Amino acid sequence: MATERLGVGETLGALNAALGPGDPVWFKETHARHLRVRDFLAPRRALQARFGDGQVPEHVLRALAGLQGPGVAPVLCCAPTPAGLSLQLQRPVVFERVLGAVASYATPANCASPGLRILLHCPALRCSPGALRLSQLRAVLVADHLARALRGQGVCVRLVPAVQDPHLPTFLQKLRVDWPTASKNAPAETLRDFVLAKFTSAQDQETLPPGVLGRLGLKELVKEQGRGAGYDPNVDKCLVTEELLCVLAELQEAVQHWPKGNYPVLPPDSDVDSCMVIHVVSCEEEFQQQKLDLLWWKLDDQAPLRQKHLVCGPVKVAGAPSTLMTAPEYYELRHAQVCKASALKHGSDLAQDPAWTEISELLTVATIKFEMLSTAPQSQLLLADIISTKGTKSGIFVMYNCARLATLFEGYKRNMEQGLYPTFPSVKSLDFSLLHDEGEWLLLFNSVLPFPDLLSQIAGLFCTGPGLHISARTETVCKFLVQLSMDFSSYYNRVHILGEARPHLFGQMFARLQLLRAIREVLHAGLAMLGLPPLSHI
Repeated sequence: MATERLGVGETLGALNAALGPGDPVWFKETHARHLRVRDFLAPRRALQARFGDGQVPEHVLRALAGLQGPGVAPVLCCAPTPAGLSLQLQRPVVFERVLGAVASYATPANCASPGLRILLHCPALRCSPGALRLSQLRAVLVADHLARALRGQGVCVRLVPAVQDPHLPTFLQKLRVDWPTASKNAPAETLRDFVLAKFTSAQDQETLPPGVLGRLGLKELVKEQGRGAGYDPNVDKCLVTEELLCVLAELQEAVQHWPKGNYPVLPPDSDVDSCMVIHVVSCEEEFQQQKLDLLWWKLDDQAPLRQKHLVCGPVKVAGAPSTLMTAPEYYELRHAQVCKASALKHGSDLAQDPAWTEISELLTVATIKFEMLSTAPQSQLLLADIISTKGTKSGIFVMYNCARLATLFEGYKRNMEQGLYPTFPSVKSLDFSLLHDEGEWLLLFNSVLPFPDLLSQIAGLFCTGPGLHISARTETVCKFLVQLSMDFSSYYNRVHILGEARPHLFGQMFARLQLLRAIREVLHAGLAMLGLPPLSHI
């Protein structure tokens, strides 16, 4: 059995290359109706633009039918149709290749280059939980998710600030957010002395407000090449305070002294310029952060040249003054709604079960993270005042199907121990040609096969230009997990997976269980990107 991992990206690349020079035209099908007849399509109009009359040369058709290469899925047939050039894969072979190496499909397709370092700075974490607004909570969750995605690709990530408020770590732990803590501010004496010596005159000292060390002009820095795009034209004077210098001192220390431990080995020539600083800020915090960027450059010759802003859009709650709602109040609101819905479904005695306390908290966090992260971070987010526990696009729905999978495998294990089913055979001995239900191909082709590419896309930061702002696809995992759960739920409700204890039915049952093992691996890996543990029962 071949062990090389197949890839959607590799297959699309080979398909486009086989058509000759030109823009990419092939795309992967995703809808169940189209997957009944084809897996990839080159649309007719795109072929007409490429070949004039739209007639694909015979030698190109032969090349497509015999397509091979590293990571390229084996082709069954390729033929012209009214929709365009339609291609179908050798599905039993793809099942065998993918399900024979399940673990490899739960990791990113491409790891980042060695030595890549990113400092993730989330200013919202300098306040107390009671002062944390919903837009700031969104920035915190985006930063935490992005850190997990980048580390999954081998990127060296450091998180700033270290949390100092004594109550905030408890709230972050409740939200399953992993962030460092510290007991005191980084020392800022050097920066303080520098400001007083170089930028503060005796006259300034007499006119400055209390607590302000100096007044600096930042307009000239904005005008410098490569720094103007994206900065607010009103950024000019900055009042330098002890608080601002403490923030800069922590950023300085984080860039100059990367801790040893679980970080990749850095090249010998690594310096501060090999580090990128990403400020994940709410829209309300961006203006102040722009001042801080410029102040850092003004006071520190060694400040990284690459500072980027990932700005999270505003958060509104339907029917409620979201500006007055704090993050802890939002958590308590969702927790109360989860508990009420569960009591209506399972009975009021459920609240007395200690095991349910942990489950209800996990469902609450899943609800919040899917609400906050399912929309692109740059867009405005509108939250419902009351959550729906019956919909298919919520974190509760995803966790429910995670528990369904766990129950399924627990059922197989229990029946095996009772002697009703044999032990699970070697994967090499399974006959994957028995997987002919359209829902089975849908799960493999839309969930397992593309998952490595999806993991790589999450960590993709669109920051190649000279401007200040970047975007990130942190909504990708939530949308993927929702669609996976919908496809699995439909299949699970329609197909009886644990069949009767008859030897002639075991082959299909084991092939299906191996497919669902792959779904479980992908689901758990996706939840880990959100900081959510799998749910074993509900």
